[in-house]
Amino acid sequence: MIGSEEDARDFCAARADSDGLARLEQFARLLAAENQKQNLVSAASLSSVWQRHFADSAQLLDHVPRETDGAWLDLGSGAGFPGLLLAALRPDRTMVLVESRKRRVEWLRRAIDELALPNCSVVGARLESVDSFSAGVITARAFAPLGKLLNLSARFSTQATVWLLPKGRSAAQELSEQPLSIQQMFHVEHSQTDEGGGILVGRGVPDLS
Repeated sequence: MIGSEEDARDFCAARADSDGLARLEQFARLLAAENQKQNLVSAASLSSVWQRHFADSAQLLDHVPRETDGAWLDLGSGAGFPGLLLAALRPDRTMVLVESRKRRVEWLRRAIDELALPNCSVVGARLESVDSFSAGVITARAFAPLGKLLNLSARFSTQATVWLLPKGRSAAQELSEQPLSIQQMFHVEHSQTDEGGGILVGRGVPDLS
């Protein structure tokens, strides 16, 4: 478990490129400033931003094989987690953030510009109206219940797509409520930042028949 801000910072640094830590420090400043204008994250969580938000997002990288190709699709990016944080860590990866709320879209685009992340873009629309493409990785943090999430996003997946769905303490319960084909597609990985929290990890195209 990552138990402190210092541990979380070191965890992120180990997964960043040479300039990644500096980008994350800038991201932390941008987030704190914007949070004065709109409620992106709880104010209390800013005192542990590296553990609660940064390392919590960065841990997803540990479940993506190096050979994974294709754009990374992040659903309901909101404050930028995990998608924008991952783009700041790995600016060489193409990252597509989907967010429907206008003020969040504006924030994400400003942050992308400030952090100089040309491979990261924002689609300001509901997922239902986003044109399909083949994603190498699909992530979603607090986007929708698992069944609805898969129904909305299955069209972006291929047999090679990696799914990374942080679900907190409801991970095992949500998975157990799905058809057997979905239960067999995913497994639960323990979160490194939240004791009792889980990440649903899977690969392929969900069988929704």
